[in-house]
Amino acid sequence: MTLNVAVQMDSISGISIAGDSTFALMLEAERRGHTLYHYTPDRLAMRDGRVEARVEPVQVRDVKGDHFSLGAPEIADLAGMDVVLLRQDPPFDMAYITTTHLLERIHPATLVVNDPAEVRNAPEKLFVTMFPELMPPTLITRDAEAIRSFRKEHGDIIIKPLYGNGGAGVFRISEGDQNLAALLEIFATAFREPHVIQRYLPAVRKGDKRIILIDGEAVGAINRVPAEGESRSNMHVGGRPEATSLTDRERFICATISPELKRRGFVFVGIDVIGDYLTEINVTSPTGIREVSRFGGADIAALFWDAVQAKVAR
Repeated sequence: MTLNVAVQMDSISGISIAGDSTFALMLEAERRGHTLYHYTPDRLAMRDGRVEARVEPVQVRDVKGDHFSLGAPEIADLAGMDVVLLRQDPPFDMAYITTTHLLERIHPATLVVNDPAEVRNAPEKLFVTMFPELMPPTLITRDAEAIRSFRKEHGDIIIKPLYGNGGAGVFRISEGDQNLAALLEIFATAFREPHVIQRYLPAVRKGDKRIILIDGEAVGAINRVPAEGESRSNMHVGGRPEATSLTDRERFICATISPELKRRGFVFVGIDVIGDYLTEINVTSPTGIREVSRFGGADIAALFWDAVQAKVAR
């Protein structure tokens, strides 16, 4: 099976190929003989009910500094593609939501991965609250008094933006920290949405595990250990990746959420687990493929395309 695949992503010229999961998916697609087209979200359009994009044929190679070649731009009717990969990074804002509305018009006749309507309905820090029994104590609100009460109950807390990503705007406020009021003032000015407040999990010092699921099945994991003096484990802020395996508790978490992931048609999902607790379910543009491979784990890009090809065949 050969497919025509359009990839909606941040510009390929600016990615870091060593850790970019979209690039890993593109490399495997090209290895299988699929034809790839690249476009950025600003090039998506709807004209007279037809969903189009100004795309560029693209070839990729795993060579730092020389990782892609683009052909001449052309206007493509995305309904004529076999697959569209929805892979631009958050923020999950109205621009992102608008792309899901447009791509919903062509799915599933053209397979959009992940399903755009379900992506829209599953913001990562809200979707996870479907499973409160798996989560640490969590509050979602803008109410400063409720937040102060939550800290009084739990002592050490994490505050983060509801629609943030990549560890941006994540703060640890310990019991007695006098910066809480000032931080809430900044958050109230910077964000119109509620904030996420969670009990701090000391187990994060041992790592924040990213587990990747393909079609609802756990296929690989990487542990991300925060740098000294840092509560965030994201690798672009100094988190150290290390090899890992799944615990019984993590397998239970994956088995618990799997039916809902399958029901929503999520092909590629990345979840975050700290200690015994599920903290996020990432469905927009999950990462971790290259790190898992680097530490001798499964070829997740190949498993992804096996799943996609099976869906197209059906």
